[in-house]
Amino acid sequence: MKTVTMKRSVLTFIIGTTLASAVCAQEAAKDAIQAGKENSKETNSRNVMLNASSANGPREISIGLPGGDVNVLENGLPVVYSSNPHNVNTHWRGDGSLSHIGLMKISETAITTGNIGYAVNSFTQLGTDKFQGKVNYNTNHFGKQQVDINISGNAGKGWYYSGSIYQAFDPGTFKLRFATDQDRTQIYKAALTKRYNQNRGELSVIYHYSNSRFLSNAATSAPFIYVGDGSVKEIPGFKLGTSSYLPTDGNMLYMDMRTGEVKKTKLSDASLNRGNQISIHHAYKWDNGLKWIVNAKYDHALGSCVYQTPMSISQVGAENGYQLRDTEGNLKAYNGIVQSRMSCLNRGDIDESFLTSELSREYANGTWRIGLNQWHYKIDYASNTTMYDHTIEEYPQRLVKEGYTGGVFYDFNKNASEYYKGYENKLALYFSHDWDIDEKLNVYYGARFEYQKMHGQNAAIYLRNDSVLGRFPGYHLGAAYDKNGQSGTVAPQDFDYNWFNQVYTFALTYKLTKKFGFTGDFTYNTQHPAISSFAPSELPNTDKVSIPLGRAGVYFNNSWLSLTSLFSYIGKTNNNSTLNLINPNDKRDINAAPLSYDIKTLGWTTDLIANLFKGFDLHFLFTYQNPTYKKYETGVSFSDGSYSGINATGNIVTEIPKILIEIDPSYTYKDFRIWLSARYFSKTYANIENAYYFNGRWETFGGVNYKVNKYLSLGATVVNILNQTGARGSISGAELDKKEDAYKHNGEWMAGSYIRPFTVEFSANITF
Repeated sequence: MKTVTMKRSVLTFIIGTTLASAVCAQEAAKDAIQAGKENSKETNSRNVMLNASSANGPREISIGLPGGDVNVLENGLPVVYSSNPHNVNTHWRGDGSLSHIGLMKISETAITTGNIGYAVNSFTQLGTDKFQGKVNYNTNHFGKQQVDINISGNAGKGWYYSGSIYQAFDPGTFKLRFATDQDRTQIYKAALTKRYNQNRGELSVIYHYSNSRFLSNAATSAPFIYVGDGSVKEIPGFKLGTSSYLPTDGNMLYMDMRTGEVKKTKLSDASLNRGNQISIHHAYKWDNGLKWIVNAKYDHALGSCVYQTPMSISQVGAENGYQLRDTEGNLKAYNGIVQSRMSCLNRGDIDESFLTSELSREYANGTWRIGLNQWHYKIDYASNTTMYDHTIEEYPQRLVKEGYTGGVFYDFNKNASEYYKGYENKLALYFSHDWDIDEKLNVYYGARFEYQKMHGQNAAIYLRNDSVLGRFPGYHLGAAYDKNGQSGTVAPQDFDYNWFNQVYTFALTYKLTKKFGFTGDFTYNTQHPAISSFAPSELPNTDKVSIPLGRAGVYFNNSWLSLTSLFSYIGKTNNNSTLNLINPNDKRDINAAPLSYDIKTLGWTTDLIANLFKGFDLHFLFTYQNPTYKKYETGVSFSDGSYSGINATGNIVTEIPKILIEIDPSYTYKDFRIWLSARYFSKTYANIENAYYFNGRWETFGGVNYKVNKYLSLGATVVNILNQTGARGSISGAELDKKEDAYKHNGEWMAGSYIRPFTVEFSANITF
């Protein structure tokens, strides 16, 4: 159920490399130094694995657009085709099974994948000439236990082997009473490599199995008191980040979207992900600099995402009919505050295959390459939604009401249920040329031409007057409906599309002197909706999505300083999304409103990397941006006949700050390294109408690393050094609240996301 605003927010902040703020200048600074070199495909990693939102994946690198999918690659191929329902974190971790983790430039990501944004670039640890091993152990004061092991070596006669095991037992920052861990993940890898013709050629076969029960997405919400000045207060008895806002039992009733059968599951079972993957990687390099690479893989997966999204909060009395079980199991009338909750159980059976073949050649003054992608994605997916109500407290109790299924659950599949089944195929040809024209001028240019084909079925039903049937309680394939005098049965609807997508990129660096110069780049990307966009109750806008990105500025480099300052622009047209809107007259009446809108962002970024004295390094980044909505209009009719609309054109994009600052100092002395990392995010708006906002906040990290000897290294890290508490992201159920009415809600109880709490982590790394 990726189209719900709250869940889109969660996805954006859990995994890195999604799209969010103005463009960073670091990659331009690095390009200015490394122009014409092969490794200029990557930029500074920017502490990508330091994530203040999650302990299990890389952080977000923002470039000015909200939403989007996760870009994480391993061996040149996407880890997963789509992160919903197969979350990247359930199939990939930045562990000892990898020989390298980097951050791909925006232009490189666009050319090789067709996506816009930074991408985490990783490579599997293959066999080595001599036997070697590594063991990484990580824990924190909340009880997390994580260990990964890799061994690699030489089997003789040109054969090499490598094997890895990853185990995570992470209870999160609070205990769930229905499960031991919020994250229980197992990943196993085995690689066999043959190197031949004096190591000019290399062929590897890798088996990769993952098994993960990932409940973190379901546990990231909390209640708070919205003060009205951008700050929040904790409600009595509830600590943001360390108190659980999930019921004590993890049992859930839902209606199967495919059959209409009411089923029972446990949230831990509903969050199960599995992946069985086999991949082949081949590389050959000739003496004349010509290099050929082939990467291919097939993954058969079960993908699951579980969300428990808070919706409206209301005050009820005995006349509303709610009951609560006492300690003896007896039902008594309930008077108090009620939180309505939407459970979304997303699951899909997935078969995905990837093939990339690339031919390149290095010259003294540059490199050219030409590549081919053939990516195929087949899925049978449903998001089953259920509503239930509970008290607002730590470990809330479910409320009982007559007429509900089991006395607790209601509105099966009414609000934001989804269904689609089919395939998507992308066949693309790309090329690039990195060219030092002379000692002062470097140009980089490239293009990608992609044929996108999809075919499938969904459950978007249109009536004779082109109105949308929409979802209703008990919605499923085969359900009978009667609306506006038209009746029928919900049946799968076919869709079939063919599109042509393009990417063009051009970059120029002019060295006016050995230390000072000008740099600029432009990338233009066109896309069309992914197959997952056909999941909601309405068809998406299938018009071309255009994403122009341009930057220009200056750089200065000397022996101890690298400084770059850039102005940037990025925009996106026809961005598809869906909002869950709550009826102002009845907070229990929730309808999904799809829309298509544009975004533009102007920004100015200055980036500095300095070595001030021996052992001391400093990175400083400042970004100012102004991301705004364009053509953002939608509305929905509720069951009581009322209509509510939104016109957010000109508003600041929710959850994206205007000012970002990063400060990363570190000091190394002999075998000790002390480091800090601080990121400032200015005021962010918490709903589409910009009625609510959260004050600026710092995300802070710090640590010390000690190399005991050549075999053992120890580390300690502190997350949220300042011990900040508070809310972030968006406020659930507040999409229709206007600026002029916001003051009426000052002091009210609301629900949303929160800042990761103070955490102390310890690590030990053994090599042998």
